[in-house]
Amino acid sequence: MVRLTSYSEADRIGERTIVHRALRPRNINMQEPLVETKRDKELKSRRAHILEAALMSFLEKGYHQTGVRDIAKRAGVSLGNLYNHFSGKHAVLAEIAALERKELQPFLSDLGNDAAPLEVLEGFVRNYLIHLSAPENVILSLEIASEAVRKPDIARMFLENQNALLDALAALLTRGVKEGCFRSLPDTREAASLVLDAMEGKALRATLQTNNTTIDHAELWDFIKSAVINPRDSPN
Repeated sequence: MVRLTSYSEADRIGERTIVHRALRPRNINMQEPLVETKRDKELKSRRAHILEAALMSFLEKGYHQTGVRDIAKRAGVSLGNLYNHFSGKHAVLAEIAALERKELQPFLSDLGNDAAPLEVLEGFVRNYLIHLSAPENVILSLEIASEAVRKPDIARMFLENQNALLDALAALLTRGVKEGCFRSLPDTREAASLVLDAMEGKALRATLQTNNTTIDHAELWDFIKSAVINPRDSPN
C-alpha cells in the first residue's frame, strides 16, 4: 500500500501542503550549514507544487493515463520547467516513494516503543488504520499496485517501504513472544504480514462503501488481539 497522508490525521490531498516535505539542502560543510537562498526556497516550492499536481492528476486520471503534459498543465508550468525538476513521470513516482518512507517514520518509531507490546500493537492498529483508510491513499495505492505489476522497478521502490514496516511489526511481535504476552508464533514476519493484509483489506472495503465516513478499529483489533495474545492472558 502507498501511504501518503500525515500520521496525525487523514486530511484530503487537495488541502495538503507538502512543501515542508521537500528534501532539505545538503550540508557541504557540517560545521558551516548551507544557507538556503531565496532562489533555493522558490525552487523547492515549485518542485513541491509540481509534485502535488502530479498526485492530484494520478488520483483523478490514474497513473497510467497521466502524462507529463497533464502534470505541467495542472501545475501551471511549462514542460521545460517541469523537466528542470523531474526527468519524467517515473522520477515523480520515485519522489513519492521517498515521501512515503518519511510518512511511515512515525509508525516505525511507535512500533519500536518499549512500552508493553500489546499496548504498542493496539496503538499501531488504531492509528495506522486511520492512515490507510484515507480514500486518496486507497485510490493511489491501487493505481501504483497496477503499475507495479507491469514495471518491477516501481514495485521495488514501494516494497522497500513495505518491508521496513513489516520488519518493525515483526520485531514487536517477536518481543511480545519473548516476554510471554503473545502466543508462540512460528513465523513473526509472516504473522506481521497477515496483520497488515487485514488492515489494508479493511481500509479498502471501507473506501468502497461510499456511505461509510468513519472507520472503527475495534472489531479488527479484537480479531488481531485474539490471534496473537497468549491464551493464559485471554479473558476467556
